[in-house]
Amino acid sequence: MAGVRRLTPVEALVRYKAGARLIDVRSEAEQASGMAEGAEAISQDLLLEDAASRLPPDAEILLICQRGMRSLGVAEAMLKQGFVDIASIEGGIEAWQRDDLPTTAASLDADFLGRYSRQLRLPQVGIVGQRKLQQARVTLIGAGGLGAPAAFYLAAAGVGHLRLVDDDIVERSNLQRQILHVDAGVDFAAKVDSARERLLALNPKIEVEAVRVRIDADNVDAYVSDADVVMDGADNFPARHALNDACIRLGKPLVYGAVQRFDGQASVFDAGRQRGVAPCYRCLFPEAPDDAPNCAEAGVLGVVPGIIGLVQANEVIKLILNVGDPLIGRLLQFDALAMRFRETRLRADPDCPACGKRD
Repeated sequence: MAGVRRLTPVEALVRYKAGARLIDVRSEAEQASGMAEGAEAISQDLLLEDAASRLPPDAEILLICQRGMRSLGVAEAMLKQGFVDIASIEGGIEAWQRDDLPTTAASLDADFLGRYSRQLRLPQVGIVGQRKLQQARVTLIGAGGLGAPAAFYLAAAGVGHLRLVDDDIVERSNLQRQILHVDAGVDFAAKVDSARERLLALNPKIEVEAVRVRIDADNVDAYVSDADVVMDGADNFPARHALNDACIRLGKPLVYGAVQRFDGQASVFDAGRQRGVAPCYRCLFPEAPDDAPNCAEAGVLGVVPGIIGLVQANEVIKLILNVGDPLIGRLLQFDALAMRFRETRLRADPDCPACGKRD
């Protein structure tokens, strides 16, 4: 059995023009940066799994990757699958481009490919998933301890439109945990404006909408109705209840988080889309507890809202991409002193005042 032929890009182009099949084995993200003209996109994973279902074993096949190593390995595997005339292009697409051979134009701009390159390599994301993130609209209630870390990572991940809703100004006591804000803004900068400036400095390719208002039952619908996902970073029960009720009414998934002292918790409430199956926030807290202190009264270790906020950001991204297992029906609890996570199952309460059975 003949081995794998190794061709220069110029030699490969001659064989392609003579009728050989030119196959780009790179990932979708790499292919989006530009391909050899005439190349067909079939990833190495598909070829290694079952090349014969995608290509005729008796055809002349030319494989190209980024630098020539992956294509050589795939070619050797395909020989073992029964292919008889297969070649690997030395130097890959980089050598092809250096030789000024014809290519198809990149389908995505260089900033997109470079900025999100690590996510694009994930099969659960890829170009299609990154486009979903780019087109998504997320409303974050609160630009404080939870909203700050979550917003940073959602912006970095490429969520295309972030709406931040908060009516506070930056205070010195915020800086210990609310990492979106800086000392220069203390006592005068609105949190949403401070946050917008930092987020756009990180990723100028997204839109950040700053809404300086205190959320309540009368105005909440206006800021939730067009969102794909809503994140709860509020610091009081009336706002949380108003947000929960609006998300049920409008059919929006709500990513919840809360912190106090050394503890935090997070969940996803999706009763608006899964009434009677998924619980809502009021299933957990039907009414505001009489003895629940806020962070100003009880204190909080600065890293705890960072950890919970990132859990929330992770859940937002999963919901947008529709991947993994969201925290629906599960309450994730974190103990920073013990460095322990534990999980409690939550069930929809049929008597819940917000999502329970209706007469």
